Amino acid sequence: MTVGLCLLTWNEIAGCKHDVPLIDRSKFEQIYCIDGGSTDGTVEYLREQGIEIYPQTSKGLNQACKDGADNCKCDAFVFFHPKGSIPVEDTYKFRAYYEQGYEFVVGSRMMKESTNEEDTKLLKPRKWFVLFLGLAAKILFKKEGNTIWDALHGFRGMTVEAFRKCDISDRSPSVDIEMVCRSYKLRLKRIEFPTRESARIAGGTHFKAFATGKKLLRYLVWEIGRKG
Repeated sequence: MTVGLCLLTWNEIAGCKHDVPLIDRSKFEQIYCIDGGSTDGTVEYLREQGIEIYPQTSKGLNQACKDGADNCKCDAFVFFHPKGSIPVEDTYKFRAYYEQGYEFVVGSRMMKESTNEEDTKLLKPRKWFVLFLGLAAKILFKKEGNTIWDALHGFRGMTVEAFRKCDISDRSPSVDIEMVCRSYKLRLKRIEFPTRESARIAGGTHFKAFATGKKLLRYLVWEIGRKG
């Protein structure tokens, strides 16, 4: 089993400078980056670090992930957004699950042993919405196997073969919840493990909460009628 680490970036220079030096490169057979058009020095910095750069072929998170799978030279990959918010050492945990036969693995912020950025707050709208989507996907599509409760965490991985079976749509930014729904419908062997999320060290999210939420709900409705 060979595993590639796929960095997904768009103007993440601060996060890259924090996370990339911490990566133990002996843990992966390939380390590469799909970049969505950074203008802040992200690409130049990663090239200096000897990391392969593949420019994203078109806009959207779904396309970034499809490009990540297409450029993976290994049996499986790990998607990692270098924002300084997730422990780099957790990327090493995926290999053991792949070797146990799991096809879809998620680093979860929703398990009892996990830490979520909102856990210290009284109101947790993002966490509650993620759990709602996880429950909805389970009710609508799950037939057997483990439940993925962190339906929107981009820190996840799949075997290349399983990702191709998922046939990810162009309904960006649906890819995270779509991988969950498709794993249920295709009966892929799946698991999540606890990880710890802190606030990103610089910048803000690229997604507006309300608009993104509406798109994800529309995706769920579309997936209900999708064949296969």
